[in-house]
Amino acid sequence: MAKPAQLLIIEPATELKFQGPFRTAVASYMRLTNPTDHDIYFKIKTTAPKKYCVRPNCGMLEPRESQEIAIVLQPFIFDSNEKNKHKFMVQSMVKPEDEEIQLEELWKKYPENLMDSKLRCVFDCPVETNQATQAAATTTATAPNSAAPAVAHPTNEAAATSAALSNTLAATNIGITNDEQLMGDEMALLKEMKRLKEEESALRQENLQLKEQVLQLRTQADARAKEQPSAAARAASGTTGSVYYQNPYSPPPLPVNQQPIVYGILALVMCFVGILLGKLIYSEAANK
Repeated sequence: MAKPAQLLIIEPATELKFQGPFRTAVASYMRLTNPTDHDIYFKIKTTAPKKYCVRPNCGMLEPRESQEIAIVLQPFIFDSNEKNKHKFMVQSMVKPEDEEIQLEELWKKYPENLMDSKLRCVFDCPVETNQATQAAATTTATAPNSAAPAVAHPTNEAAATSAALSNTLAATNIGITNDEQLMGDEMALLKEMKRLKEEESALRQENLQLKEQVLQLRTQADARAKEQPSAAARAASGTTGSVYYQNPYSPPPLPVNQQPIVYGILALVMCFVGILLGKLIYSEAANK
């Protein structure tokens, strides 16, 4: 079954150029553009994953969105006679509607919806870097020609042979020096990458510790916020409750069952006093 056509706009479309010399890391850039009205997932693969660093190598493009991809070629010894077979592949897929799925599982679940485009790598190395190789090739080519007058002029043959050997040794020394320099640059790059990874790990650890501290502070703040209303409620209930005050000079209270008898005696005493007062008032009025 034929695969669907690529919907993403890829710049450049067919090849990635890397400009030498390649004694250090060299970067090339690719731009992906989503011209459609759908979300599109993308993933970038290469035939030589150990020689390239791609950032980002996967992701999602929203409608009308563009993303620049950085492709870094690791240092290596360039040989112009060696055929370059490195290639890159850009795979993409329209985001399925009404479905949440992990990106890695998406490629396996819908392989028929995959769209891919291939780009080949082109290495452009300056002429200066190939001088050692050209010098070695030149000395090798001149060595057979110097053998023709060997019978007639043995001295010239020895001189030509020694010159060829010296040129070959010089070219070899240049190659060894370049190799040592490349190895030193590669080791420095590896150390730098290791240091960056360690710093990234330390920053992530510090970020986790800060998140834990923020969570603890929030928990403590919530607990304090809950304790304050309960303390205020207890204080309000304590102040509004009835307070009983007893006069130290007042007689002790009577039991409940003796109170009606005392009230009756007081009523009789008051009646008797009223009768006496009435008689006194009446007798004084009669005498007058």
